[in-house]
Amino acid sequence: MNPPRLYTAPDALRPFGPSLRQWLGIPGIERSAGGRLFVTFYSGGPGEGYGNYCALLQSDDDGTSWRDPVAAVYAGDDARCFDPCLWMDPLGRLWWTFSVQHDDGVWYSVCENPDAPAPDWPQPRRLADGVMMNKPLVTSTGDWLFPVAVWRDYKTAGDGFGFQRVRGEKKSFVYRSRDGGAHFERLGGADVPQTSFDEHMLLERRSGSLRMLVRTLHEAGGVGEALSRDGGYTWETQPCNLAGPSSRFHIRTLRGGNVLLLYHLDTRERRNLAALLSTDGGVSFPHRLMIDTRDGVSYPDAVEAPDGTITMVYDRDRYGAKEILMAKFTQADILAGALCGGILRVV
Repeated sequence: MNPPRLYTAPDALRPFGPSLRQWLGIPGIERSAGGRLFVTFYSGGPGEGYGNYCALLQSDDDGTSWRDPVAAVYAGDDARCFDPCLWMDPLGRLWWTFSVQHDDGVWYSVCENPDAPAPDWPQPRRLADGVMMNKPLVTSTGDWLFPVAVWRDYKTAGDGFGFQRVRGEKKSFVYRSRDGGAHFERLGGADVPQTSFDEHMLLERRSGSLRMLVRTLHEAGGVGEALSRDGGYTWETQPCNLAGPSSRFHIRTLRGGNVLLLYHLDTRERRNLAALLSTDGGVSFPHRLMIDTRDGVSYPDAVEAPDGTITMVYDRDRYGAKEILMAKFTQADILAGALCGGILRVV
């Protein structure tokens, strides 16, 4: 397999344009220090399989209009780039991570100047075996923790998109960097029963321990949980008080300490996508704001601006309407239970 290539030249981006997409989904969002919004997703081919690529979009007017695309990563028709993620690190750099099959690994490109007229994107480098599609966590001690999973032997859509060739343990792992992303070390991993593509996220509790939430099969409740009291080296599974239809979720600690959860208020179908707020560190989520009640809404990601505005993206009807949608709200909106800004279409 050839290594994935990153493209930014207009001529090279034409094959990745909107008119050629037969399907799309699985978005991520970030906001630069200067207020520029970036959204990523993956597409290409007739579905989730060989020939997939990841696209990057950019907005300089807070999401009213988008340049689509400004960059793409692609590894050829006999491979796929998928599950992209965007993350602004504490140094003001924008990370664009994605997974590659058949390389069976996580790759990344780091933009040093995301607010420049023409941001510079270096060619991707490999981070680790496995898959990562959710944002890293910066702990109170300054550690950067990347949630990288090695899947079990999944077979989907008849294509065998598991990671059977990765040797060793298959868990929801944590990789740590203590030098600004120059080097990574694998700590430990959680072995949560009945996982479903993992898609795990990390949360630091007020006590300093780490909480990991993992996507599980529907019959297992949709969400599993593990706890680490030693910074991510060892993990103990524990009961989870969340439930859903077995789909990606988004959880983060907001400015001020409240915890945001984006997930479905439905335990069977991908509908009733909502924003939930916890004021007790993620123990309970009594405050709820309905975002989208329709079928086929899924895979939320979000970013919080300095003024407290939360901007989230999610996909809808990946093979029909083929929409990436955006909603904006504040903690006050969640407490009031009213979405004031409406929903905008990104793609």
